[in-house]
Amino acid sequence: MIRAALLMILLGGAASAQAVCSEDVVSIRGDFGQARFKVSIADDPAERAQGLMNVQSMPMMEGMLFVYERPQSPQFWMRNTLIPLDMLFVTPDGTITRIHKQAIPLDETPIPGGDGVQMVLEVNGGMADRLGIAVGDQMQHPSFNEDAVWPCE
Repeated sequence: MIRAALLMILLGGAASAQAVCSEDVVSIRGDFGQARFKVSIADDPAERAQGLMNVQSMPMMEGMLFVYERPQSPQFWMRNTLIPLDMLFVTPDGTITRIHKQAIPLDETPIPGGDGVQMVLEVNGGMADRLGIAVGDQMQHPSFNEDAVWPCE
């Protein structure tokens, strides 16, 4: 009940989740329903290296989307990252294949994303569980090509 009410408040109703794609928004859909995150894009080596380092807080429905030129096996760490994060690892077609929950601030232990990952969405730690986001859910963003499981309209 509380989660459903939270989702309705966060999404502003189901219609807003159907909005046209834009560079600063990532949409996710799955058995839980749909959610939208306002994102900053990290799509070059310098931006990806910086990531969310030294960020002291982040609004609830915001995050950072790491975009790679081609599928790969990325590894992350939390060096100089001050807030816990959930990391959603995504294939080129927009399918979430792995979720690393509650990455520990300042921990330098490598966090592997698995093979074939082209995008990684970092959101506040605990957000995946709070919303019910799971492996197999689908992501929508203009960075996905025409083969996306949930293409932009």
